[in-house]
Amino acid sequence: MITYKTTDDIALMKKGGSILAAALLAVQSAVKPGIGIHGLDRIAREYIESHGGAPAFLGYGTARGVVGYPSTLCISINDEVVHGIGIRDIVLHEGDIVGLDIGTRYPANDGLYTDMAVTVGVGKISVDAQSLIDVTRVSLDRAIALVRPGISIHEISKEVQGYCEGHGYSLIRDLTGHGVGFSVHEDPPVPNYFDERMPDVILKEGMVICIEPMVAMGDWHVFTDTDEWTVRTADHSLAAHFEHTIAVTAGGHEILTLA
Repeated sequence: MITYKTTDDIALMKKGGSILAAALLAVQSAVKPGIGIHGLDRIAREYIESHGGAPAFLGYGTARGVVGYPSTLCISINDEVVHGIGIRDIVLHEGDIVGLDIGTRYPANDGLYTDMAVTVGVGKISVDAQSLIDVTRVSLDRAIALVRPGISIHEISKEVQGYCEGHGYSLIRDLTGHGVGFSVHEDPPVPNYFDERMPDVILKEGMVICIEPMVAMGDWHVFTDTDEWTVRTADHSLAAHFEHTIAVTAGGHEILTLA
């Protein structure tokens, strides 16, 4: 079921989103060759909690009777598309690319959720890796620019797909963007590719969605690793991921996850 947020809800989400974005900036500034990813996770958790929020992903899934997600950050390296566990004993190396996906509930008790992601390079990265990152980021910007009442999600999907495939990349089809606010994941799904079988939802004022292109340098097929969380490209090609939380307003849209 699609939920609609009031002006007060959106204002609260914007405050939480600014905390989330600042936490992610703190993490990004710490990314360098030789750092253990568990240290990045610690930075994110301490920042969110010290500013009155709660990590949205930590423990996620517990209520469904499975082992809850064990970290604050999803840290996905190279061929890992999303959901890489942030407390693994892994050190970053020069040339890696790293997806950093983070969510928060603000206020910590009975608050509203926001969600965002970026992909960054570790030290000097290859021209091909930088191109993948740049195209994925621009595809998100182009999709956000379309958001307003009356536009359909199909149009957003076509924009992301057309731009990324036009640069020779593939869109992951097993994962989508989503609504957000009262829960981490809400309706409607926001695919990064056009499929006429998917519901063509028309955006309305008060909807809040996460648009999150997940783009592979090679084939789009993926598999889930043995940790039951980390999603990798089946051909082990590099992947990039960007995401913002966006409110649909009377005049167009507002990005809620800006520092």
